[in-house]
Amino acid sequence: MGEFELIRKFFQRPVRRSPLGVGDDCALLAPAPGMQLAVSSDMLVEGRHFFADVNPQLLGHKALAVNLSDLAACGARPLAFTLALSLPRADAAWCQAFSDGLFALAAQHDCELVGGDTTQGPLNLCITVFGEVPTGQALLRSGAQVGDDIWVSGTLGDARLALDALLRQHALPPAVLAQARQRLEQPTPRVALGQALRGIASSCLDVSDGLLGDLGHILDASGVGACIDANITRGLLHARRHPLMAALATTRIDACTLAGGDDYELCFTAPASAQTAVREAAQQSATPVTCIGRIEAQRGVRVIAPGDQQLPLRFAAFDHFA
Repeated sequence: MGEFELIRKFFQRPVRRSPLGVGDDCALLAPAPGMQLAVSSDMLVEGRHFFADVNPQLLGHKALAVNLSDLAACGARPLAFTLALSLPRADAAWCQAFSDGLFALAAQHDCELVGGDTTQGPLNLCITVFGEVPTGQALLRSGAQVGDDIWVSGTLGDARLALDALLRQHALPPAVLAQARQRLEQPTPRVALGQALRGIASSCLDVSDGLLGDLGHILDASGVGACIDANITRGLLHARRHPLMAALATTRIDACTLAGGDDYELCFTAPASAQTAVREAAQQSATPVTCIGRIEAQRGVRVIAPGDQQLPLRFAAFDHFA
């Protein structure tokens, strides 16, 4: 099977938003009047971002999910995406499963594939996603104010827990591993919540490299600091609720929830007076949210454990070149 046959068979779909779709040298997109384009790219590399034996259908899901998560963090509505795909060989079964996972998530968010590239080489996936957001209403990292609440969506740390188990750094009961692995390999982009937070959140980003490290980007951009309640963040590890995980050490829980990465949840700030509005946005988008701390004037992050004990900040966010 040649390159262009592979594209036609597995990745060429009818489009509505682009006059061209897949097949020309460029895709054409026009934002609606009063809207701005939001654009983000993410790359997934075998051996760095996923295991060689990963289910290709789940990989197709995750490849798009991590990009949709960026749109969510901006408060944007998905429109379209491009796919640059490097494959060791033209494996029809693999491509079918991968495209099934990719397009299933794309259909959920009405996001069309409008172009890209394919080549032979080490397995590498790069998606660029396009969304739209009303002019001046994009959620940014730079708006956090002293006194704002700090919120996160969903749960934190289960993806890291699964990764450590798959790397044989510790063992997990099979049922716990299966559930945690789903969080690692099939994250849920919080697109609806991001849009619902427009006009409410003062800043926002998605948690991809670990809560403390990613929150640090908001703090740096906004020129503020933060205090985080470890007792609350520890409760966000979903696996902890399993009876067989009751004895899990708090140091392991903190490592997963504070610096785990691969969560793809939203971390955002909002004025304390907006708590009702935040909870209404969460209900509207069917997304659980939890207030985990507050923004302070003093730069840096303080993590407070029960008894007002300040934890040492020994948790580093993921860095590809560290």
